[in-house]
Amino acid sequence: MASHLIEELHWRGLIQDIIPGTREQLERESTPGYIGFDPTSDSLHIGSLIPIILLVHLQRAGHKPIALLGGATGLVGDPSGKSEERNLLDEETLEKNTAGVRKQLEQFLQFDPSHPHAAEIVNNYDWFREIRFLDFIRDIGKHISVNYMMAKDSVKKRLEGESGISFTEFSYQLVQGYDFYWLYTHKQCRLQMGGSDQWGNIVTGTELIRRMAGGEAFAFTSPLITRSDGGKFGKTEKGNVWLDPHKTSPFQFYQFWLNASDDDAAAWIRKFSFLDGDEIEALILGHQREPDLRNLQKRLAREVTRFVHGDEAWRKAVQTSEKLFGGVDSDPASLSEEDLQTIEGVVKVDYSLDKLREGIDVVSLLAESGILPSRGEARKMILNGGISINRRRLDSPALTVDSKWLLHARYLLVQKGKKHYFLLQVR
Repeated sequence: MASHLIEELHWRGLIQDIIPGTREQLERESTPGYIGFDPTSDSLHIGSLIPIILLVHLQRAGHKPIALLGGATGLVGDPSGKSEERNLLDEETLEKNTAGVRKQLEQFLQFDPSHPHAAEIVNNYDWFREIRFLDFIRDIGKHISVNYMMAKDSVKKRLEGESGISFTEFSYQLVQGYDFYWLYTHKQCRLQMGGSDQWGNIVTGTELIRRMAGGEAFAFTSPLITRSDGGKFGKTEKGNVWLDPHKTSPFQFYQFWLNASDDDAAAWIRKFSFLDGDEIEALILGHQREPDLRNLQKRLAREVTRFVHGDEAWRKAVQTSEKLFGGVDSDPASLSEEDLQTIEGVVKVDYSLDKLREGIDVVSLLAESGILPSRGEARKMILNGGISINRRRLDSPALTVDSKWLLHARYLLVQKGKKHYFLLQVR
């Protein structure tokens, strides 16, 4: 059993708060540890990657990972980090979401019973559905005072806000705390992990274990992931970056990591990859010497895409990126219709097929489609070599574009400058 799990997580920047004695417990014996996942959707997004990665590290270090699906807590809603109460989900939706999340978690951990530290998935609805309300408030609620619960940051922030907090969400920390107690008594689980916004809920669980079972439990949290520019991690113009390839294509997923800033890439490759310290340090130093090559971002995108979607999806994402961004005059026919439709960061513009059938001068095309604000700007941009269509750099504003230019009889791929791409879809 690896003896330096906590040090490993520390240098990766994956530990914020930790209960004293946690390291000693993990070094003393193989310890079951859990993280909860609330099934608010039928897919996890990249905000859930750190919890998943923590479970993978735990298993690799010789401990048993337990993934808890919040079939019951999903009916309540966690107030942590929320300024307003979440919409409550019905049981049918929760069942569908739980099945989707379960399927995703199974691809990251070793669940084979023959594995010495086989992972396990549990659903807290399995034990909460048998508990009557009066029994819960009598047998569990009496152990935690209202003063204790109100002192937690997740509750205080809501009490100080305009919307307040309902009793439903106020009770969440007691419900989550009972999860830890149940896992302690039924699965010998002595460790809980989670994001730093979960600290109050987690220590409530350790307190229940102490008061109800006379036991000792441990925990640590990881910092919430932020972006160096202040933007919200995991968000793009299209919304969340999902782990489900049908919600976020592997190409879009790859592009998210590839477009990380230098500062973010240096921080994220520690957190989101399993590369060792020497290799990461060499990547960062190499990037500092030749930042234009963006090798750090490429390796980050490679590691995370392979982890989530596998080698084949990563290779295809790289191929699509090279086809699209591989330089002016590269062959546009190498881009499939699926490639064109799923390109991230490309503005899609509808345009009249009739006009292309008749033929239209390129200056008018650029101005009418809104790619450039005026005919004058379009002409100037072309003369400066700043416009390409279907990877062909234009050298004359007198060119006529017609339906023969179309890719797959439907598309024109227009590049303005170095980074701005437009996909004209004719109808």
